[in-house]
Amino acid sequence: MGGMSLSLKEMRANCQQARQAMDRARAEKWAFGAFNLDNQETLKAIVQAAVNKNAPVLVEVSQGEAEAMGLENVRDMVDNYKAEYGVEMYINLDHSPSVESAIAGIEAGYEFIHIDVSQANHNASEEDIIIATRAVVDYARLTGALVESEPHYFGGSSNLHSEKINYNEIKKTFSTPHGAKSFVDATGIDTYAAAIGNLHGKYPVPKKLDLELLAAVRQAVNCNISLHGGSGTPGHYFRSAVELGVTKININSDMRVAFRNTLVSALEANPNEFAVVKLMDQVIAAVQAVVESKIDDFNSAGKARP
Repeated sequence: MGGMSLSLKEMRANCQQARQAMDRARAEKWAFGAFNLDNQETLKAIVQAAVNKNAPVLVEVSQGEAEAMGLENVRDMVDNYKAEYGVEMYINLDHSPSVESAIAGIEAGYEFIHIDVSQANHNASEEDIIIATRAVVDYARLTGALVESEPHYFGGSSNLHSEKINYNEIKKTFSTPHGAKSFVDATGIDTYAAAIGNLHGKYPVPKKLDLELLAAVRQAVNCNISLHGGSGTPGHYFRSAVELGVTKININSDMRVAFRNTLVSALEANPNEFAVVKLMDQVIAAVQAVVESKIDDFNSAGKARP
């Protein structure tokens, strides 16, 4: 366990604040950016953006990043930065592939838990997904963590794709108002991950969101709505989605592209520098610029808790 591990009482207080923050977002028409952490530099970029914009933020790790950095280490790092910079920041365990790994996130004090058994098994039936999701919803009562899920496998991957987007193919997995309502009713989730044209990863063409469908889904369910696969989406879609009541938007690939491209050029420009940490300020600045632009798109600037 990390040196700063939270008590159950502290976890519950954090989760209560997170719930109130999602309510604020809904009432005030803004969305949390949920920004992936690959390492400490990414965390620093997100925190500095949050400070500059006075914005509340979510940081998230999915399975690979959680394994690379450690669930407890991420919790401790985030808490250190929260204390040092005074930012309003919560952690989301993204695309947790099993009930066991979701429970580990709950026990580590993560305020947001996304259970996604279809990640591990693309052919998981809706019944399988409902059973796993309910198990996590039940366990999350321990801390009050907010649970997110969706009724089917969600396409793409967090990377740079070279192929075009086949909208006829992805329309088959679009959310429907009726499907969303029955899934939310069956599971008791706090957040529904909508599929309206959003796709994981960055593509050669911009993404298009079906805002009419989003409005219909928003009418059908009373819980929070999130959008995965926000990278490479023109900002005007986000502004509209936030107006319609989306309160969480996930961003990963846009940050990774900025990170890698800036790091490559910094390394090439400094062939004799082996203390790579000295080149990281420009990398952090590039990622920070991406995060700040999303915060603007999501209308969350100035919305941090006083």
